[in-house]
Amino acid sequence: MKNILLPTDFSDNSKNAIYFAMQFFKNELCTFYLFNVQKTSGYTTDDLMVASANTSIHESVISEAKQKLTIVIEDLKSKYPDQNYSYHTITDYDVFIDAIRQAIISKNIDLIVMGTNGATGASEVVFGSNTLNVIRKIDCPVLAIPQGYVYQNLKTVLLAIDYRDRFTTKGIEPLMDTLAKHRSSLRILKIKEDETVTIAEFDDKKHMKEFFKGINHTFHSIINVPTALAIDSFVQVMNVDLTAMFIKRETFIERFLKGSETSKISYGTRVPLLIMHS
Repeated sequence: MKNILLPTDFSDNSKNAIYFAMQFFKNELCTFYLFNVQKTSGYTTDDLMVASANTSIHESVISEAKQKLTIVIEDLKSKYPDQNYSYHTITDYDVFIDAIRQAIISKNIDLIVMGTNGATGASEVVFGSNTLNVIRKIDCPVLAIPQGYVYQNLKTVLLAIDYRDRFTTKGIEPLMDTLAKHRSSLRILKIKEDETVTIAEFDDKKHMKEFFKGINHTFHSIINVPTALAIDSFVQVMNVDLTAMFIKRETFIERFLKGSETSKISYGTRVPLLIMHS
């Protein structure tokens, strides 16, 4: 059984990510934890004054969130009645990242599925601050769903590898589970600075050929193109349905998220993005 964390701020973007998760895990035995964190800055004294004398401030602040989460669960049960899903709610009054960490440990979370933007996300913003913080600071796989993305079968999955990184199988389980479940083809893209083939790169390719031998896979490379632009172009040309990548602090993911100053583009991921930690 998989334990999936679904953070929501009740925005359309977060609801869309939840619906994606329902489709993504179709016919699997899953427990979904719908998760909402309330910030102290979002409430005034007047909000708290309406509580009865024997109600704690903490209960007053999260009571509305609990009601909203219950409504979301009822909606999911009605939309996906034939799925073997279990639903639970988590509400907290804490720093968002701290609450996420606690939930991952206490609920043994396997994957976080969340939207790329929150309620205040503008179209020119690639990732909302909460999503960025989760990707950067939480050592748990994250599946980030672009705003407005409509679920479709995952026929082709891209594994993007930066020229500075070596291939590793540590933490690769979410990708392997996805390929197996959806019977997807795999495209392996190496983003390189030049055409030089090092011994390490040769060994990596040999390792990957052996590791992915039971999966339909092909190797590709793009040379001297900014990371975000290279991935975006490949996704369009090869009709990729999901992009996967490993991250290390302040390396590949930073170049991907920041895009390229020279190309002057505001990159937005077109397809779901699976972030894994090596």
